[in-house]
Amino acid sequence: MAQVMYQNEFTGGCVRIPPSKSVAHRHVLCAALSRGTCVLSHVDLSEDIKATVAAVNALGVQTRFDEETGVLTLDASALGRQNAVIDCGESGSTLRFLIPIAAALGASARFLGRGRLPQRPLGIYGELLPAHGVEFRSQGGLPLEISGRLKWGVYRLPGDVSSQFITGLLLALPLLEGDSEIVLTSHLESKGYVDLTIATLRDYGVEIQETPHGWKVPGGQRFVPRDCQVEGDWSQAAFFLCMAALSPTGAPVEIQGLRPDSLQGDKACVELFRKFGLRVSWHGESLSAWNPQAAEPFGGLQGFTIDASQIPDMVPALSVCAALSRGETRIVNAQRLRLKESDRLAAMAEALNAVGARVESSPDGLVIQGVPWLRGGLVQGKNDHRVVMAMAAAALRAREPLMVTDAHSIRKSYPGFFQDFTALGGSAHVLDLG
Repeated sequence: MAQVMYQNEFTGGCVRIPPSKSVAHRHVLCAALSRGTCVLSHVDLSEDIKATVAAVNALGVQTRFDEETGVLTLDASALGRQNAVIDCGESGSTLRFLIPIAAALGASARFLGRGRLPQRPLGIYGELLPAHGVEFRSQGGLPLEISGRLKWGVYRLPGDVSSQFITGLLLALPLLEGDSEIVLTSHLESKGYVDLTIATLRDYGVEIQETPHGWKVPGGQRFVPRDCQVEGDWSQAAFFLCMAALSPTGAPVEIQGLRPDSLQGDKACVELFRKFGLRVSWHGESLSAWNPQAAEPFGGLQGFTIDASQIPDMVPALSVCAALSRGETRIVNAQRLRLKESDRLAAMAEALNAVGARVESSPDGLVIQGVPWLRGGLVQGKNDHRVVMAMAAAALRAREPLMVTDAHSIRKSYPGFFQDFTALGGSAHVLDLG
């Protein structure tokens, strides 16, 4: 097990954000479905993206990655291997996107996973896919085996469980001969991720028609091969915005590589940190952030109520900022976080309380009473990359070193995080305890 020791050191500066994991998943899959050759630039092979690349390999796609340039080349001319073993690692996106895609291709596939992934919900597919021609064999999680070919038709599902189910269907249904329709039976959460999927499909020549209750998906469509560059990751930018807010000296941070017009829903974090009291300004694709009241009590930051229904991945970074802001912050509508790599609500409450914060977990969120400083100490990372990275920001206002277990979990989404943090004057010493 590896631990990372953070200390309250930070000088700020410039950081180039890694490519978006959410965008990369979608481009890899659309490129694979094009049955041609596509070149994707600005790709970071985090553990989750490795899982998606391995998944398309299992379906017959040939890939080549240049580590020096970050260019991923996919040759999908042989897509369609009929018997595939797909190891999704710990990636929920890989699993939920690939199940309907494999079914649409008529592949017999066995899905595997590790960590908490085998226990994450798949019940929606267990109900939908057998009703549309696919045999679904599972004991309630992984391993899962499917066979048969997906049939077009009407797919009714809730929108408040995970948008990953919707994205999986949007990727798969255009491949079918006939037209299909997705009908939502409840309100849609994480709409930004669905919008991102539809925009990526459009880039590859696939059209989706929005309706008052969901989407119509014309069948018989062809994915057109194309080359593209993966944009920067807003979900990772949130950690650096949090650092800019909490730096006791007001050290500014410039985050490069972000698109101000991005469809990533996590872009909403900018306005939320601004509401805490952070100042931000745009210069092209660079976002500058600083706290002009850093020397004031609580850094001049003020708590408020945050509806996390559309941005659940932002909760770790936002909860750290809230823990060091004056007054009370309530994070609500975040119950889906209990089904992530960890029970992320419980994990963040436990982590922050362990170092002197005042956090209570509610059924759908967190109630946080701000404190001016944390004391430091040992935190359980829960093998959750977002918990480990969020606590780097917490360390900036900790009087003693802050130790976090499961340091290597950052490889899941941001392998270079510790290097980028230290380049900003942060202190992160990884200790391999064997």
